Amino acid sequence: MSKTLAYRCTECGWNTAKWVGRCGECQSWGTVEEIGASKLKNIQPGPVTFAAQKIGEVDVKVATAKSSGQSELDRVLGGGIVPGSVLLLAGEPGIGKSTLLLEVAASWAKTNGTSLYLTGEESASQVRLRAERLKAIADNLFLASETELSAVLSHIEQVKPSLLIIDSIQTINSADLPATLGGVSQVREVAAALIRVAKEKNIATILVGHVTKDGSIAGPRVLEHLVDVVLQIEGERHARLRLLRAVKNRFGPADEIGCFDLRESGMIGLADPSGLFLSSRQDEVSGSCISLTIEGTRPIPTEIQALVARSALASPRRATSGLDSARCAMVLAVLERRAGLRLSDQDVYLATVGGVKITEPAADLAIALALASARTDAAISNKVIAIGEVGLAGEVRGVTGLARRLSEAARLGYSTAIVPISKDLKLKDKKFENLEIVQVANIKQAITQVKLNKPVLD
Repeated sequence: MSKTLAYRCTECGWNTAKWVGRCGECQSWGTVEEIGASKLKNIQPGPVTFAAQKIGEVDVKVATAKSSGQSELDRVLGGGIVPGSVLLLAGEPGIGKSTLLLEVAASWAKTNGTSLYLTGEESASQVRLRAERLKAIADNLFLASETELSAVLSHIEQVKPSLLIIDSIQTINSADLPATLGGVSQVREVAAALIRVAKEKNIATILVGHVTKDGSIAGPRVLEHLVDVVLQIEGERHARLRLLRAVKNRFGPADEIGCFDLRESGMIGLADPSGLFLSSRQDEVSGSCISLTIEGTRPIPTEIQALVARSALASPRRATSGLDSARCAMVLAVLERRAGLRLSDQDVYLATVGGVKITEPAADLAIALALASARTDAAISNKVIAIGEVGLAGEVRGVTGLARRLSEAARLGYSTAIVPISKDLKLKDKKFENLEIVQVANIKQAITQVKLNKPVLD
């Protein structure tokens, strides 16, 4: 009997009887590969690696997190790096991945044991030059330039590190695999081998991953499922601010972020990023409103700027930066229909300060007030903040963590907060004693409270 063959997508596991160029499930191109018929039905019980234990007898000290030397990274990870865990760090080229990890490797070598930094993209001398600039030289930090998997495993056997950094996973290949360097099969098998070694030898491992044009992690999607933690660095190339975000975390929160300032001397953690997303101007101008967005567990004041100008085009232009364009279009429609502001014949530009990206609906009210301010050419005080979600009926809805946001606003010295009506909000709380809290039911009331009821300038 001839061997039965089938085809499977390496991204999502979709099966098909014949080869196709595009997966019918995840729509990925070039990921359908031929596989042999399953032989698992004939498998027999074999020796176990570790004997099963009662859950109360399992030693938890082995999985105790150790500090990475970067407080913001520890915040994102939930306390530090867990021995034996595998982390995947992704980000655009030049965003600061190698800089951050070289500092982590040096800090780990000084406090927690031996660290091994393997680079497949640079020579060892190039990394040494960067380490001198970052002052990341340590006796227990070992450095090597390798692209062959077998050589990487030999380095691990010789150095016996407690922290392993691979920069990057796409540059490591194995001669035993016929796939091309950086291909889906190569990345999957190489990552699986490194993960197996990390678990067997209890080595904390950090893999650097490339990203595609749309910002997603390159390589097979299964790679993100195999690792314990997926981290992503975000930021504008022309700005120094970098945000480290946890996409997946088996050992801590998956919604926390870390803030870094990328300088010549390295990645500097920012424990209080409250002033990063505000403009430095002192005078008040129209088209600006401040909101408090929650990133992870921290409320961060963010300035939203709007510019409204008469359009010379048949279809007025709508441009956004750092904001969801679909949500901004909805707020524009609500303002025109529910608040009576004519915007259909105006070019509208919306942007955030500092390159931050806002996705939560709590910034809707600030967007609406910034647009109303720009349209009426009336400035909003820079001591006023606006928090709330705007509905299609023009109502202002409640948001999560309102008390936490207002407490931070009072701490930062804001005088007035425009918020949705909330029965749970304790207005006499001592945390808000220097903050005037104005509750509004709809967008019209909010516009009235910030005194934007001037005649519209045509």
